[in-house]
Amino acid sequence: MQRGHSVTVVTGMPNHPTGVVQAPYVGRLIARESLDGVTVLRNWLYATPNEGLVRKTLSHLSFMVSALVLGNARLGTADVIIASSPSFFAVISAWVMSRMRKIPFVFEVRDLWPAVFVDLGVLTNSFVIRALESVEMFLYRRAALVVTVTEGFRTRLIARGLPPQKVVTVTNGAAIESFTPGPRDNAVRAELGLAGKVVVGYIGAHGISQGLELVLQAAQRLRDDADIVFLLVGEGARKRALLELRETLRLTNVIMLPAQAHQRVREYYCASDVCVVPLRQLPLFATFIPSKMFEIMACAVPVIGAVEGEAREILERSGGARLIVPEDAAGLVDAVRWFKF
Repeated sequence: MQRGHSVTVVTGMPNHPTGVVQAPYVGRLIARESLDGVTVLRNWLYATPNEGLVRKTLSHLSFMVSALVLGNARLGTADVIIASSPSFFAVISAWVMSRMRKIPFVFEVRDLWPAVFVDLGVLTNSFVIRALESVEMFLYRRAALVVTVTEGFRTRLIARGLPPQKVVTVTNGAAIESFTPGPRDNAVRAELGLAGKVVVGYIGAHGISQGLELVLQAAQRLRDDADIVFLLVGEGARKRALLELRETLRLTNVIMLPAQAHQRVREYYCASDVCVVPLRQLPLFATFIPSKMFEIMACAVPVIGAVEGEAREILERSGGARLIVPEDAAGLVDAVRWFKF
């Protein structure tokens, strides 16, 4: 937009991550608004919490249809269509729209579907896997350009047959005007009664990929240290199970809060003495870079990185992180103690 381009976004009604459509969008099929100069066309979709593969798939499919039926008619002219995954059901809509207008479409890959579900053991049906992989490759091949957020993604797609010149990497970052260093003793600490505590924060998705059981296991080992508190903020597919595990382990040193408004996320980062960035120990995740890393570092908060691959290399170069092996509770305990002392 700074270069004079006009941008229109086709999206659903706000409901993430709770699955509850927010006012004033309740009961509406369509909505149109302008946000910071961007025209936003909102369409109905089947809203569901960010948990359960079947319901999430139905939500993605419903948006694919509504984007084509409700969004496409209002989109007007365009020179290029950019679609971002997950999910690639939305990318199907973008490809159809581009074909109808005879314009190129660009596929931005922020997650590797369906590979991530296969590696996590969520998707096991070989027929479904092959079908989804066929759709995935169909979309890659028909895109004018494929944009990946990590070099690992790019390498993987080239190995699957995409021409190197067709795949470029644009790494995620942080909006540094929004994520800036701030006082540690802020409103969050006051609200939660954390004055004088060493706060180990995690702010983000509570999904299968993050393996947040690691954090609760570390909290269990540190339960006798009254100075250390673990603060987990967010929602996701594993949130309910994590709450139950906290109760089972009787962890009074773990505070778990729902997802917060985006404008307050910085406060939670700044209230933390250190933030944990974990991923499961799977080969595929060595190609991932959790975007929260950049937000945390922009706030000048140190990181404990339980990651491999590119993410680990970035944290090493930053000089502001302690690195541990993914899913290593003992390693996390040692890292937390290092930051305390």
